[in-house]
Amino acid sequence: MADAGIRLIVGLGNPGAQYELTRHNVGFWLVDAIAESHREPFRSEPKFFGDLCRISVGGSDLRLLKPSTYMNRSGQAVVAVARYFDIPPEQILLAHDELDLPVGSIRLKQGGGHAGHNGLRDTIAALGTRDFWRLRIGIAHPGDRTLVTGYVLGRPSKDDDALIRDALADAERVLPDLISAHYQPVMNRLHGQR
Repeated sequence: MADAGIRLIVGLGNPGAQYELTRHNVGFWLVDAIAESHREPFRSEPKFFGDLCRISVGGSDLRLLKPSTYMNRSGQAVVAVARYFDIPPEQILLAHDELDLPVGSIRLKQGGGHAGHNGLRDTIAALGTRDFWRLRIGIAHPGDRTLVTGYVLGRPSKDDDALIRDALADAERVLPDLISAHYQPVMNRLHGQR
């Protein structure tokens, strides 16, 4: 299974119109863009605590998930989908906002801590492992930790929004490699950007 590719991409975010365009929801932005490109809708799935979409990339099934549990309970939805479809952590990719990266940068990594990110913290606790993949979407840091909550729950500027969406388009272009477990070429491409 070590060479098995991604079968589930989870976009982290908060449900509700008031959060839709915030920095904290850039994970939702990614899976929404992928679903739209493949002309497949998300469907509300109460048993999975979220909205689920199924697409095919290069003949392989890929599921996209947007938890409806709010960020700090994301793991509940991730575990529900992973158990039902028998998807091991090594084949799960969480897309999330990353304060420690510049706006418009994007990084792929496997494992690691949660760095204070509640969605990652809850997913690590729920899965009982850190071995899932992460797509870290740079939103930059406001400069003072007391400003972080308001910053991540705020909207990016028009310029920052464009940079983030360009980075998400880069991520979408590497989907075939993610599904084929060609992780190093993905890292080379994404990490060489911006």
